Amino acid sequence: MDWQNNRLSKRLAFSPERTEAIYAIISEIDAVKNAFQLTDKPVPQTIARLTQTMIITSTGASNRIEGNQLSNKEVEALFRNRGIRKFKTRDEQEVAGYLEMLELVLESYDHMPLTEALILQLHRDMLQYSDKDERQRGTYKFAPNRVEAKDQSGEIVGVIFDPTPPHLTPKEMQELTGWHKWADEEDFKHPLIRIGNFVFEYLAIHPFQDGNGRTSRLLTNLLLLQQGYVFAALVSHENLIEERKADYYLALNKAQSSWKKKTEDIYPWLIYFLEIVKSQATSALALMQEERIENLLSEKQLALWQWTQARNEPEFSRKDAIEALGFPARTVEATIKKLVMLKRLERIGEGRATRYRLKGE
Repeated sequence: MDWQNNRLSKRLAFSPERTEAIYAIISEIDAVKNAFQLTDKPVPQTIARLTQTMIITSTGASNRIEGNQLSNKEVEALFRNRGIRKFKTRDEQEVAGYLEMLELVLESYDHMPLTEALILQLHRDMLQYSDKDERQRGTYKFAPNRVEAKDQSGEIVGVIFDPTPPHLTPKEMQELTGWHKWADEEDFKHPLIRIGNFVFEYLAIHPFQDGNGRTSRLLTNLLLLQQGYVFAALVSHENLIEERKADYYLALNKAQSSWKKKTEDIYPWLIYFLEIVKSQATSALALMQEERIENLLSEKQLALWQWTQARNEPEFSRKDAIEALGFPARTVEATIKKLVMLKRLERIGEGRATRYRLKGE
């Protein structure tokens, strides 16, 4: 196969202006990636806590995008009792399967090369508890399906596009995974461009009767982690998509309108995808910076820091802190001095009129 001249490769030839816009976003993402590699790693307990939150948030969001009704609190309850194998509702069945597969991806991504067999397995095991999906789990579609936009109640509000017909699905999935293997081995284009290209084509094919969106998001986590974007394990890209769901459908619809035509244009989708990853990266970096600061504070220092963040008034005096927290004046003074040194607080004024506020406010 001449992958270099395959349509999956050719559609990644962008104009200079578009290439500049794409790489401007990528450079911001890679700056965060490099920051994670160069800075001291946070303590294991911090990583474990953030990853658990990501698993719960991602599972809830990924399923709600498809019409599931469970809140993050309900997802967390299932997560904490995941030894249970009996589920009351279809929503619980779907969430339980996604939880397990996302945990597997986070734990074993280094040993999960992307193949057709892996995609079929992820889909099958993601739906292992779903009674309604017993016939189709882990099997390519047997009837036409459509990419549909759903509202918060799960009702269909529009058709985004009609994907690959069933009889062509195995061939196109074989081509897609073959292209990805070649592109990865040849380092064709930037890894984030390869991932965005793969995810779009997967969604355009829509290889399964149902569960395609959820499987695509598991695959996105897998591919990001395999390319060294470790922040993907700390902040949920699924949650970011849920927050921008209308833009998600719009980007897919715009890119699909030229799918398989002489000149394909996946730029709208690729920009959307990269902006999601950039938001994920910057959120993760902010979390890590916050964690590193809090690890440097004692219990009382941490209490004062949290008090300053929770206040409605942007400025406060030393007296305000003493009265609110009941700490000795010397403790408050030393803590404020430390937070100023750590560039978390800034000083305003002199003498008795001195006040403090969060840095940057």
